[in-house]
Order: sequence, then C-alpha cells, then structure tokens
Amino acid sequence: MAQEDFSFFHPLRVRWAEVDMQGVVFNAHYLAYFDVALTEYWAALTGARNAGGDGVFEHMYVVKSVIDYHASARFDDTVDIGVRIARMGRASMTCHFEIHRGGEHLITGETVYVHAVDGKSASFPDAFRAKVTEFEKTQPTSL
Repeated sequence: MAQEDFSFFHPLRVRWAEVDMQGVVFNAHYLAYFDVALTEYWAALTGARNAGGDGVFEHMYVVKSVIDYHASARFDDTVDIGVRIARMGRASMTCHFEIHRGGEHLITGETVYVHAVDGKSASFPDAFRAKVTEFEKTQPTSL
C-alpha cells in the first residue's frame, strides 16, 4: 500500500503522556490513534462523527486488530494517519491504517469491524456502500 492509496489523512501531535521511558510512543497508543483517525474519517465520509450517529448503522464492533511497527513516533512529532476501507463483505469491513511522519512510513495497521443490529450481524446498507465507492480513491475489494 502507498500513501497515494488513501483518500483521507488525519494529523495528530504526539503528547507527552503517550511516550514511554525511551521517549517513543507506547505501542498500545497506536490503536487509539487509529480510532481517533477513524472518527474523523466517518465525519468526512458520512457527516457523522461515529458509525451510529448518521442513522445508517446501529453498531460496529471490532473483531480483529493488527499493527506492524516499522519505526517509532516520538514526543511532539506530528504524524499523519491514513484511513481507508480496504475490504467490504456483507456485514464486515477491513480498514487499513498507515501512520507517516513526513515521508517516513512508521506504522501499518488493519482493523476488522462487524456491523450488527439487535446483536446480530447485519448487511451494510446500499447507501453506505455507495458513499464508500464515491469517497475511496482505491476501491475496496469484496469478501
């Protein structure tokens, strides 16, 4: 994947509370960074700041997260977090994330979400699929 594959990036400045004794971002914070960027992605994609706020979804659940570490972000770095929907199934989707500091690729991540209504997986609405198709530069694959 390359930066050019992403239609959306969110800038974030690393705060002191997010670094460890070595002065680098503690590994678990990268998942929080993904979540912050995803919130902004939803706002750009749907006009709502969460998956349930637009009236299209009831609930989205994380079922898998993967992080690949290439290099570390440090205190006071400004990083850019890329978000894209890479795969869409009937009721699940995979979001890809990349974190960059300038031209340096620091982190690659993937999170799988399941859409549910009344506690059971449910198909994504066609209106949502259309928004994704229109928004993404690189179209998601189907599961």
